Amino acid sequence: MMKFKPAALAIGLAMTATSAFATVTLDGHSLTQADAWKIAEGEPVAISDKAMKFMSDSNKLVLLAARQGKEIYGLTVGVGLNKDHHLFDKTGRLTEQARQASIAFNRNIIRSHSAGFGPMLDKKIARLAMVVRLNTLLTGRSGAQPRVAELYRDFLNKGITPMIPSRGSIGDADITLASHVGSVMIGEWKADVDGREMTGAEALKAKGLQPLVPEGKDGLAILSSNCVGTALTMEAARTMHQVLKVSPVVYGLSLEGLNGNVTPFLAQSAASHPLKGFPEMAKTLRLTLKGSYLWDLDKTRNLQDPLSFRTSVYTMSEAKVALDELDGLLNTQINSSDDNPGVILNATQEDRSTPYVNQWFVEGDGLKGAIIPSANFEPLPIAIAAQKAAIALTHVAHNSANRMMRLDDDNFSGLSRYLASKENVFGHAFGATEDSMVSLYAETIDLANPISVHGAAVEGTIEDTHSNLPRVAQRLNRSANTVLDMYSMELLHTAQAIDLRKMKQTNVRLSDKTGALYNAYRKQVPFVGMDRVYSGNLQAGRKILEQY
Repeated sequence: MMKFKPAALAIGLAMTATSAFATVTLDGHSLTQADAWKIAEGEPVAISDKAMKFMSDSNKLVLLAARQGKEIYGLTVGVGLNKDHHLFDKTGRLTEQARQASIAFNRNIIRSHSAGFGPMLDKKIARLAMVVRLNTLLTGRSGAQPRVAELYRDFLNKGITPMIPSRGSIGDADITLASHVGSVMIGEWKADVDGREMTGAEALKAKGLQPLVPEGKDGLAILSSNCVGTALTMEAARTMHQVLKVSPVVYGLSLEGLNGNVTPFLAQSAASHPLKGFPEMAKTLRLTLKGSYLWDLDKTRNLQDPLSFRTSVYTMSEAKVALDELDGLLNTQINSSDDNPGVILNATQEDRSTPYVNQWFVEGDGLKGAIIPSANFEPLPIAIAAQKAAIALTHVAHNSANRMMRLDDDNFSGLSRYLASKENVFGHAFGATEDSMVSLYAETIDLANPISVHGAAVEGTIEDTHSNLPRVAQRLNRSANTVLDMYSMELLHTAQAIDLRKMKQTNVRLSDKTGALYNAYRKQVPFVGMDRVYSGNLQAGRKILEQY
């Protein structure tokens, strides 16, 4: 049966009534995407004591390394091409002068990297990005002071949402976007506070928070993160989950409208070609159509259907496989560190016998570990997986468009041309709707084009690769939303085909699942007797699919 999601409570309401929500405790390694969304949508967040201790020890290890004269990217030396600039003397003495130099450096790096373009991220996505960064900070591998994590927590719980531009990141750390969170933490830039826009200083004062005094690796920890791209990818994955949730029943209704064949997804067919995900999707379709008239013997049924009907089990299967891969990578991303350098408490000892590796290790004051330059800011695996998901969705879109047009074709459906009703003799019925459907399909083709390789070398050419993860994610989300729009158009045709077939055949019986969707749709969108404006029907269908 269809289940409809309750409307989400406003985030501002959540901030004033947190007692009604369950607190999500973060520890750096067990965050689920579902819990991340709960926090983004208003549930309060707490930090485990163990994670905070880990973060504190990590910060102490960084300061110990500085005192021992180690070169540390973003702390004792500059960043990017400026890594040849030393901020401390060679002994790493942490004098007050050195501390003030570090504070100035951190403020400047936050300011100078706050260079994104609008429009601003949706408030919920900005909060989701903060949730992701807070949890990855709690892995203890950034070296930032615990105060940074506390401010992320307080911003989330008290309703301070830094305004983060949506454009300007090349995807190998969202340095020009995530930095805006730091700008608000130091009392600059601007934020949304309970639905009101104000300066960072006003936001901190309104919620009784002191500005961050950034030092050490604080600035780098705030801005050198893929939290924005990750949050946008999580949004895209969420939309794609909804697409795949409704796909079997939308397809099932179309197959019933065609009086088509279930043979492509029989257990016998799946066992003959057990590609990853195919047997499972075949079973899902059999269950979706359980009880349908399509299981009855019908001598008038065509021996084989158009390929868009026959291969849909494959397109849906491949989309599910791609989404599962993307989900797995996201689950790893939000529970691990993408920091450079990585501050690793109790680091393993592989290759430490070599002088080169040994130089990164630090020990003293009851602490031991390593501070190792890395490329962990590279989210390319996620970008590639998201692009693969977009390609798979385009095949889903291709089949949806063609299924709809085959239903319009009386040579395939055995119904009236363009699914016109008996009385609509001189009308156009659904002929023109095919233009809209093909236009949407063309959009998915455009959105499937890989863009992770696009870009140019920056920062004095030292930063010469890019994943474009935020753009990849935004394109995947647009593609998934477009497929939902296409499904609404397909539903308009499918429901009409079902009604016309019932007028022609007495044995038409929908399955419980397809019948539930059909009935919900017909409550909002009536049978098309004579030509009418369809745009409102398409909006109604889209809403039903969003809530299914």
